[in-house]
Amino acid sequence: MSLFALTHGTFAVVQFHALGDLNPLVSVLVGDGSYLAVSRFPFQPFGLVALAIILVMAATSHDFWLANLTPPVWKTLHMLVYVAYGLLVVHVAFGILQAESSPLYPVLLGVGIVTVGGLHLAAGRRGAALDRLPADEGSDFVAVCLIDDIREGRARIATVAGERVAVFRYEGKLSAVSNVCQHQNGPLGEGRIIDGCITCPWHGFQYRPDTGQAPDPFTDRIPTFDVRLEGTTVLVGTTPHPPGTPVAPAIIPEHLNARAIDATA
Repeated sequence: MSLFALTHGTFAVVQFHALGDLNPLVSVLVGDGSYLAVSRFPFQPFGLVALAIILVMAATSHDFWLANLTPPVWKTLHMLVYVAYGLLVVHVAFGILQAESSPLYPVLLGVGIVTVGGLHLAAGRRGAALDRLPADEGSDFVAVCLIDDIREGRARIATVAGERVAVFRYEGKLSAVSNVCQHQNGPLGEGRIIDGCITCPWHGFQYRPDTGQAPDPFTDRIPTFDVRLEGTTVLVGTTPHPPGTPVAPAIIPEHLNARAIDATA
């Protein structure tokens, strides 16, 4: 995306701003339109700022920057993608509405804004539902779901003691770990068990479900939680264990395990 944006920006600067008396970048900021009139409001500066944000994000995407900036700073920096998106919407909106008379273009722009915004709102609503604490929060164990709610090789995500926990079902067992991947905070509960390991859906980082430890030679670790089964109800302990702590899985009785739905089928 950064290469596409850079190509577009370079082409626009060369075509429209490189042959005048002003520095091309200065010309982008002051050369077109008027900041006092909506009908002639300059749209190119919005694209320039969005391009700068996108290039910074691309330059810091390597794990080197994640480790050296620290995950909170790195995450905050990359949340600027929403600022870049807003700037691009304004950039395209002014560019189209000032230059085109056909209603097709604003309609397509509106559809794009509503679609992307609607998907983010839906994702946010779903995430907010996950953060609701169980009714019996405050005890040593809380009920998070029924055994049939978890497919074989997959997880159920629940909030326990203020933290999202992923409860995985695999090989007739249940294990609970933190839902946060140590690489780039990916949602482990949206991944699945591959080769006996929880596999993050973002970048493929893996952890053993009963220890929270990455397989050798990797050293990443995530917190683990106690888990038990009472009848058909899955309960998770409210106190997390330190990252990489082995926890005995809960064994699923054969008559309940026979109803499992294989997630890979």
